[in-house]
Amino acid sequence: MSPILVRPVREQLEHDRIIRLLQAKYKRKFEVAINPGNEQNAPVSGPPPGSAPWFPDLVLQNERGRKLLGVVEVETAESVNHLEAMSQWVAFSRLRTPFHLYLPQSMIDVGRRLCEDMQIPVAELWAYTVLGDQPRFTLVQKSAVPEVKARPAAAARAGANGPVRTRARTAAPAAKRKTAAKQTARPAARRAPARKPASRTARPASKKSASIARTQKRK
Repeated sequence: MSPILVRPVREQLEHDRIIRLLQAKYKRKFEVAINPGNEQNAPVSGPPPGSAPWFPDLVLQNERGRKLLGVVEVETAESVNHLEAMSQWVAFSRLRTPFHLYLPQSMIDVGRRLCEDMQIPVAELWAYTVLGDQPRFTLVQKSAVPEVKARPAAAARAGANGPVRTRARTAAPAAKRKTAAKQTARPAARRAPARKPASRTARPASKKSASIARTQKRK
């Protein structure tokens, strides 16, 4: 329990009962230690070196109990406030391990607003409701695991060099076409003078026809 908070007796009993139910739930995957009420069974070292230990409601460890795999904090309607978030949620979110937060259904919006204002990363945000003697848990929010992109700098270089390569490939055929056009144009220019003798030979034919016409007139 938070050192700055004193819950009503009935609310504290309900809080501790939910902790024990969650212990049974998380036992399927972890070695679970709990700190209900004023008990301090499983300490967790604070983020700064040499700081005082913290006692979250549930401490998730591996099977041997040597490695911390997560912490769970259960809040009630009285404990969802700015002072509680600043004193405990911030510290639990800096432990470099997943932080799971359980809030009453009626306080989900308030808890979200506190996490956004204080920039508190929460791995899983759960809402619980108590119907009779049986509480029900609903997963409200789960932080997505960031995808690891291999060599973003190399990908950026590839994207930058891609258009250059395509331009070079498209420019090469155009240059070949120009050279081919020049090669085909040169023989055509050389062949053009060969047509001139044909016009010269045609002139004598016209003179002969003129002389023939003159002789016929004389006759």
